[in-house]
Amino acid sequence: MPRRIFDLMLSAGGVVLAVVLLVAGGLLFWGYRFADGSVREQLAAQRIFFPPPGSEALADPEIGPYLNKYAGQQLLTGDQAKAYADHFIAVHLKEVAGGKTYAEVSALALQNPDDPELQAQAQTLFRGETLRGLLLNVYGWWKMGQLALIGSIVAFALGGLMVVLSALGFWHLQRVPPTEQVFAELLEARERAA
Repeated sequence: MPRRIFDLMLSAGGVVLAVVLLVAGGLLFWGYRFADGSVREQLAAQRIFFPPPGSEALADPEIGPYLNKYAGQQLLTGDQAKAYADHFIAVHLKEVAGGKTYAEVSALALQNPDDPELQAQAQTLFRGETLRGLLLNVYGWWKMGQLALIGSIVAFALGGLMVVLSALGFWHLQRVPPTEQVFAELLEARERAA
């Protein structure tokens, strides 16, 4: 095979791959912006704030070490949503019915419909676990956005590398003699062996 044709095929393939990678990078970056913007917008609308610095709400050893860095801030990111769900809401939910979950308390409340304490605990746990679940769902979507950002950076970097390599391939194509063959020695060795 003539070396020029081989170089042309590789360089053209590199251009196609570069375009695919750059388009993928753009789409991944758009996905990141969409996820990050949606999470921030939806959380901002809820107006959830972490307890202020030094407050008693942060004194609990199951809460403070995880939430002190966010003290007084509005909850706006996925990391904040996860911290709030796992180290604020979850801790307080354990105190509602001695560590029982909504499913456990709800079953007891159904068996004892006239017990106002069980009914109130079931209602509190339902609301708290629902909010916790929603915040963890937000965290999941936010994390997907973060992964899309990483993917876009990698795709842009690889796309840029392919542009450079393709340009070098076209540059090399202009300097190869028209008679040069690629894999000529390999083909000759194969013919001699046969």
